[in-house]
Amino acid sequence: MRQYIYKRLWQGAIAIVGALFIVFIAQRLSGDPVALLLPMDATEEDFAAMRVELGLDRPFVVQFGLFFSDAVRGDFGDSYLWNQPAMSLLLDRLPATLELALAGLVFAILLAVPLGVLSAAYRGGWIDNTAKLFAMLGQAMPGFWVGLLLIVVIAVKLQWLPAYGRGTLAHLILPAIALGWYPVAAMTRTLRSSMLDILESDYIRMERAVGIPERLIIWRYALRNAAVPLVTMIGVYFANMLGGAFVIEVVFAWPGVGRTVVEAVFARDFPVVQAGVVLASVVFVVVNLIVDLSYGFIDPRIRHD
Repeated sequence: MRQYIYKRLWQGAIAIVGALFIVFIAQRLSGDPVALLLPMDATEEDFAAMRVELGLDRPFVVQFGLFFSDAVRGDFGDSYLWNQPAMSLLLDRLPATLELALAGLVFAILLAVPLGVLSAAYRGGWIDNTAKLFAMLGQAMPGFWVGLLLIVVIAVKLQWLPAYGRGTLAHLILPAIALGWYPVAAMTRTLRSSMLDILESDYIRMERAVGIPERLIIWRYALRNAAVPLVTMIGVYFANMLGGAFVIEVVFAWPGVGRTVVEAVFARDFPVVQAGVVLASVVFVVVNLIVDLSYGFIDPRIRHD
């Protein structure tokens, strides 16, 4: 087990370094941030002085070497826009993103698990057909489109919930639904397929033969064994929600990490963008490691050698 953890941590470190290098190159190919920071009437001397101050006058290799050595210590420099340490800025806004991602994940699980289980238990019935239709709609409608529909119908027309901002539980409902809409479809289909395989296995037939109630078989025994692929999807989607919730955060003006990174991209704020990529990479690696280690607790047949 220990060797497996070390291996995964090493693979994750390589992935994080690769992400750092890619974003370092991509950001510098996107344009000169000094042009956005200085006023229109700035002179050539002003441009040169600003580049020296930001370290942009040094060779590319030197810039990356200094950046990497600082990144290992968690120092990505100060934001050009907000004039404060980039990582501190993102960590201050991370709770808002965690709150939104957890709410979206809870919404997805609360819908996907009953739909997937009932769809498999009543295969071919109206529940199964309804779940299939719901899954198809979920995969056909992207999150930002769902968010816009929710704003128009629920917030503007019916005026039941606020359309933007963060503060109360009411502000969280619409963005959580928009963020969790797509995972519901994928989780439902995955759980249904896994449940169908489990319900046709020999040990389930034996449990039925000895008279165990069908409800207990489905919700206690079959669901536990069918949950392994679902746990994988939950971990992957949660990591994706943390790193990819920027669209929903922009649509609902949610003050999270994603929205901050989007603003930094348009402003060519290198420190914030790089800190955001590293933060998202670390979260993705940690979440996937936790998911892998959880398999053995869910299904005792699975062990990491």
